[in-house]
Amino acid sequence: MATFALKSFTGLRQSSPDQINFVSHVPSSLSRSQRRTSLKVTASRASPKLANRSLRVAVIGGGPAGGAAAETLAQGGIETILIERKMDNCKPCGGAIPLCMVGEFNLPLDIIDRRVTKMKMISPSNIAVDIGRTLKEHEYIGMVRREVLDQYLRERAEKSGATVINGLFLKMDLPEEWDSPYVLHYTEYDGKTGATGQKKTMEVDAVIGADGANSRVAKSIGAGDYDYAIAFQERIRIPDDKMTYYEDLAEMYVGDDVSPDFYGWVFPKCDHVAVGTGTVTHKGDIKKFQLATRNRAKDKILGGKIIRVEAHPIPEHPRPRRLSKRVALVGDAAGYVTKCSGEGIYFAAKSGRMCAEAIVEGSQNGKKMIDESDLRKYLEKWDKTYLPTYRVLDVLQKVFYRSNPAREAFVEMCGDEYVQKMTFDSYLYKRVAPGSPLEDLKLAVNTIGSVFRANALRREIEKLNV
Repeated sequence: MATFALKSFTGLRQSSPDQINFVSHVPSSLSRSQRRTSLKVTASRASPKLANRSLRVAVIGGGPAGGAAAETLAQGGIETILIERKMDNCKPCGGAIPLCMVGEFNLPLDIIDRRVTKMKMISPSNIAVDIGRTLKEHEYIGMVRREVLDQYLRERAEKSGATVINGLFLKMDLPEEWDSPYVLHYTEYDGKTGATGQKKTMEVDAVIGADGANSRVAKSIGAGDYDYAIAFQERIRIPDDKMTYYEDLAEMYVGDDVSPDFYGWVFPKCDHVAVGTGTVTHKGDIKKFQLATRNRAKDKILGGKIIRVEAHPIPEHPRPRRLSKRVALVGDAAGYVTKCSGEGIYFAAKSGRMCAEAIVEGSQNGKKMIDESDLRKYLEKWDKTYLPTYRVLDVLQKVFYRSNPAREAFVEMCGDEYVQKMTFDSYLYKRVAPGSPLEDLKLAVNTIGSVFRANALRREIEKLNV
């Protein structure tokens, strides 16, 4: 087995007395056993400087989270190794990115397949509401293919100085001492050793787990399980005249037929459309829901040819544990996919960058060892910035995706221009748009009215079915 070892761990094994503080403010009245349990050992904020080398960090996973993390680390003076198994990975993902991501991550426009400026939200009874009337001339939702976006971010990380390895992460040996290295076990595929690859090991100071919903890094640190959805998607090449219809338009279908707890979609790509759906509660019926989604859109995709079928688990909420010592989780591995909308690309890239920034800052650009307190700054910043968004969308999903009458009300509500403005401003720029108290009150009244009307419609439909 080949070994990829650190140049030197000199100075990491031992610590000087001022690097560890033994805090023992224990009242003399306590018994010896009570004193022993009250003894608190904490690491000093002053981490040791590294001798003759830079901090070494492994990023496991080369999606948006891994690519963004690796680039930030490399630019910050960290010795960075990114390990990704499938360099041509085509994840079953709607591929929508907010406008702010294009600017924040300096994405070239040629990797964006389509600029969506119109959306149709289609109810269980096939009532369609047009969305997008409040968008300004320069505003749009970007549509990307994951294999294109992911490759671009990895290549940019490599140009910044990261080492990119085509390999499969297997497991990780945890350090026995606070300053010992993590030992990674992986299989490298270099094109010379055939399909079996070559088993190797590598020593690193810290690890960023960006390896998706089935994260092996998460398992290595006992991060706990979470509910997950199954996303199923077909890429369908449709005739040119029908592709013109989807030139700048995306569709979302809701109803028990397409998903009991999510939605179906038709999103335009460069020369085809992505048709898909997802579910948490009825995973075994995913193909039935996919067929229903295709049937709902059949007139607009008639004559199309399926060119690729994709399926993948999508997390439903953050993991119970996203951090352990010098290991942190980002992206899907951490559970950063929003309820209701299912958005994950922006949050993956953003979490990867934020985690890497915390490492760069804590290590003083790779000159010092880091500890859990440095990585915890990333989690605190992330939770403060984005956790409220996740909670709001969780509530919306529970309220409006629970039944067909609720979905009818949701679609009707989406026709309101105030709702559209608030929704798009929040989505495109990832900030909470300031609302109007009067408009909020009107919205509440209209929402209640929509629910009553939808329930009345359901009763009439039930009478007809009898």
